[in-house]
Amino acid sequence: MPTYIAMLRGINIGPSKRVEMASLKQMFEALGFKRVRTYIQSGNVVFDGRGSAATVSAKIDKGMMKAFGFSALIMMRTEAEMARAIANNPFVKQAQKNPAFVHVCFFAETPTAEAIEKLHAMGTKTEQVKYVGSEAYVYHVEGLGKARVLNHTVLEKVLAVKVTMRNWNTTSRLHQMAGEKDKA
Repeated sequence: MPTYIAMLRGINIGPSKRVEMASLKQMFEALGFKRVRTYIQSGNVVFDGRGSAATVSAKIDKGMMKAFGFSALIMMRTEAEMARAIANNPFVKQAQKNPAFVHVCFFAETPTAEAIEKLHAMGTKTEQVKYVGSEAYVYHVEGLGKARVLNHTVLEKVLAVKVTMRNWNTTSRLHQMAGEKDKA
């Protein structure tokens, strides 16, 4: 049974779409997923499940509607895909120094080559970006809070695909959790 990482976009940000992680875990378990673990309050779930990423994602979305009354955009990655995202990080040195300043952008679908070129052209001295493999990596030299060019909204507009961002600490921890085979 494959291990998946589900990153639910927009959960617990602001006053709407509030979900307790214990309730989210229970919903995943009720859907038949195994070894369900959540990480922090932003909708990260590591679990084992049968079926393709698309099938599993659709099942989760239906479960969200039934349990919580709203849908969530779900970015799914397998354990192997998350391992590649970790290995592809072009900002490893920066992540070791300031892991909260390096973000991995996970996409719902692959951006076009033209959109990726536009993205690379937007990088600045304080907001560096590189698209590698299937993800974009952004190093916010002054932190995400001071980002003016490369934030979530701009990325979606330029790339014309849905995106969710996770900082390096969260990305690394999700990868670690996916590899923990003997824990539930």
